[in-house]
Amino acid sequence: MKDLLQFLKTVKPFNILPDDVLRGVADLLVEVRYTKDTAIYHQEVTKMKGVDLIAEGEYETFFYDSEQNKRVLDYHTRGYCYGGVSVLLNRKRSLRSVIAKKGTLVYTLPRRDFRALCQAYEEFFHFFTTEFGRRMMDDEYAHFVKRPTAFEENYIASDQLYSRKMESVAYRELVTCPADTPVYEVARLMAEHRVSCSFVTDAGQKVFGYVTDITLRDNVVARKADVNGPVSAIMDNPVVAINTQAFVYEAILLMFHTKTRYLLLEENGQYIGFTSRNRLLSEQAQSPFMFIQSVKLAQSVDELRRKWQKVPEIVYQLLHRGVKPEIVNQVITTVSDTIALKVIETTLNEMGTPPAKFAFIVLGSEGRQEQTLKTDQDNAIIYEDKANEQRELVRAYFLRFAELVSERLDTIGFSYCTGGYMAKNTKWTHSLSHWKRNYQSWMQEPEPATVMKFAAFFDCRLIYGEPVIMDELRTFLDEELQKPLGRFLYHMANNALQYVPPLTYFKNIRTFTKDKRDVFDIKRAMTPIVDLVRVHALKSRIFKTNTGERLVALKDLGVFTEVQYHELMQSYYYLMSMRLRKQATQIIHDKVEPENYIDLQSLTKIEQVTLKEIFKIIADFQTSMKVKFTNSLFD
Repeated sequence: MKDLLQFLKTVKPFNILPDDVLRGVADLLVEVRYTKDTAIYHQEVTKMKGVDLIAEGEYETFFYDSEQNKRVLDYHTRGYCYGGVSVLLNRKRSLRSVIAKKGTLVYTLPRRDFRALCQAYEEFFHFFTTEFGRRMMDDEYAHFVKRPTAFEENYIASDQLYSRKMESVAYRELVTCPADTPVYEVARLMAEHRVSCSFVTDAGQKVFGYVTDITLRDNVVARKADVNGPVSAIMDNPVVAINTQAFVYEAILLMFHTKTRYLLLEENGQYIGFTSRNRLLSEQAQSPFMFIQSVKLAQSVDELRRKWQKVPEIVYQLLHRGVKPEIVNQVITTVSDTIALKVIETTLNEMGTPPAKFAFIVLGSEGRQEQTLKTDQDNAIIYEDKANEQRELVRAYFLRFAELVSERLDTIGFSYCTGGYMAKNTKWTHSLSHWKRNYQSWMQEPEPATVMKFAAFFDCRLIYGEPVIMDELRTFLDEELQKPLGRFLYHMANNALQYVPPLTYFKNIRTFTKDKRDVFDIKRAMTPIVDLVRVHALKSRIFKTNTGERLVALKDLGVFTEVQYHELMQSYYYLMSMRLRKQATQIIHDKVEPENYIDLQSLTKIEQVTLKEIFKIIADFQTSMKVKFTNSLFD
């Protein structure tokens, strides 16, 4: 008995129990020995009789995928307690598969007695829920917990589209020509090599343009250009390239964003070949990218509305297949951008050539490429400065243009912004110099209310127009951020502290009643992560807008540690996945407008435990930010 009592004091969380309780526990333990490689538990099948305390030997724990490969492999030795989470949160079935190695001795505490300890000692109970919440931050672990392989499709097959890299894609060798090559000679070269694209090089052999069959049609034949002239006079640009280590889905999304049909492949700083959008898409017949291509071909507002109405089903299927929420966000954003581009281009064709160069930008979640299925319009227009006599004409054109674009987007399904942050609002269609003054006033004379009101404008992204306008605005912001900013970043940080994670004193999720349901607002739960990452990005003069990309950049600069980066990244996208799944389900199955309220009763115990852990992580980061501001970090 004495030896057993000493052993229990080495096992977490039994070591926190009083000695008299441990003596009672020791009397309840059942000794079990296993021979070499005994399979004792199978995930989601074997019903746990209790929890196992390893005294000798070793447990090998893992998940089987549909190919019977062992995934998320762990080894546990003396002093480890297995089965607590399975009993408490998984309907008494073993969460993982377990093989006991030769010479393994365990003591099993019956299920009923284990539950009694959990009810009597809250700290004992929270050890298991907290540990499990931390494990759920691991993407692969969470995947198998949420999707038992007995009932779901192959993990590897479902993830293949999103794990394949460009190095696995067949590509064509580059066909190049100097900038002074006659146009007819380039056409002959393309015919000889049977390619639809030739790349143009400068004097230093650097690729700086390209010519396609369409280039020859539009820039030469249609314009009756001189075929003896230099190819540099009719070539297209800019050139778009991607590293061979990038994922295939990234390449396709890049090609949609840049509207290019050809992509250079780069390896070790050198271009090794090229591929086409059609080639990549032909290999993705069942993917959402073919749907995006169909959106590009839509001819009317009604057709675009029907396309947008299909997006929830695509989102639901992608999440069901285990696709990461950050990729799903990119798919939604790409569809949204494609629709907006079609509307903008159609409107410009109707109105005629704009009287000035301009940039059509999107803000907020759309600017961050983090759109969900409950989305409205957040956009603005920046146009180049013109002489006084032209200002009214230019302004009238763009306000009318914005009005038509917003009306059509609203018809398609992107509702008007209730806060009025749209280009159709006269406040948000202005010249570049006016926009610079806007940002300057927000940054140098900040009030708490002003920061909260205009924070979305620091998440702006160009979707149509002249990149040089956005480049000039970012250069201006970069210079402003190097000046004394008074209390601007202080108020930005305070903005990130406004939302208190919905945890009670006893670490339960705090809810409020809506339509007789106990709910919490998941959008508000995600907001502090967006806000705190934004303020760190501004302080470090990082001009990426996507929360995930900002986190990567901040980690690379050493602002966040590797652990902090993973905690924030995984927390944010776990919440995003839950939010998207909820909205897609409401639209598809419930046939109601999507919302951001999560009913606590609709969540599994596993999801509730994970949420608690995430809310604790957010609260810890907020505490850290408070301390930094107390120490005048941003003064």
